[in-house]
Amino acid sequence: METLNPEVVEDLRHGRATRERKLAVCTGGAHLAPADRAEILAILASDTDEMIATRASDAILSMPPESFVEAIKRENAQPALFVYASRNLADKPGICDALVQNKNCAAEYLVHIARHLSGVATQALMEDLDRVSASPALAAALEHSPSLTAEQKNHLHELHGPGHPIDEAALADAAAAAEPDAARRQTLIQRIATMTVAQRVQYAIKGASDARRTLIRDSNKVVQRAVLQSPRLTDQEVESFAAMSSLTDEILRLIAGNRAFRKNYTVVRNLINNPKTPLDVTLHILPILNAQDLKRLTTNKNVPETLRTTAMKLQRTRADQKR
Repeated sequence: METLNPEVVEDLRHGRATRERKLAVCTGGAHLAPADRAEILAILASDTDEMIATRASDAILSMPPESFVEAIKRENAQPALFVYASRNLADKPGICDALVQNKNCAAEYLVHIARHLSGVATQALMEDLDRVSASPALAAALEHSPSLTAEQKNHLHELHGPGHPIDEAALADAAAAAEPDAARRQTLIQRIATMTVAQRVQYAIKGASDARRTLIRDSNKVVQRAVLQSPRLTDQEVESFAAMSSLTDEILRLIAGNRAFRKNYTVVRNLINNPKTPLDVTLHILPILNAQDLKRLTTNKNVPETLRTTAMKLQRTRADQKR
């Protein structure tokens, strides 16, 4: 059995290999890791050479689903693998959930598998606002998923339904706080005012800083959550959001519940000093405060008395421990 070097494996994954190499993979004459062979066979199943495509399809029948699951989960998995798996392997254990887990798997490939998703995978996909908002077809397919809950169905309707008219006054206030330049602010307002909920979600995820700073104040909670999922979100923006008393309890709770955000001390301090942050959240993260900020908190009349009292007790405990 021939052992293939990494360069040849990459050629096979991208359809550049010779016919002999492709046939060797189909017949088992090439030594490959199970996940590599699974992915390459899925790619070869749509080869323009009919013999190779047929032999690859036949070889797949003897491959365990676990090999495909492992291949699908890899960050560099090829789109052709997603296509094949969604159309031909959706009923195999673990396949659909693996497709959802891989963020590089486009929404269009998930449409075919929505009805096969587990409850856990459905929840994970519902939380992935980028893919769900970008594809009305995926949202429609999810609606017919047996694992979809009534609450999740309401969220889909909120995302892709007609929605409520935008409060133009509230939008203007939000834009004024986010963009000091009058001309750019007016452009921002005009752009957002014509968007659907799904479009605002996409803008929150992929737009610039002024869009995120405006949409974090959106009246729709789905849009607000999308801002926190943006890969372009900066530490400074999260610090600013954590201090906003105009945000809902739910959004402040999401910020506090995000491990990456909590690693930023300024975010934690701002959350604790924000009167809108739920008390159970502030009490939980209170021990993170340093001595100086803890002392300031004890005299902060804007936060609940319970929080100030607990801060005083923590101060005394720390003082006793130093003795």
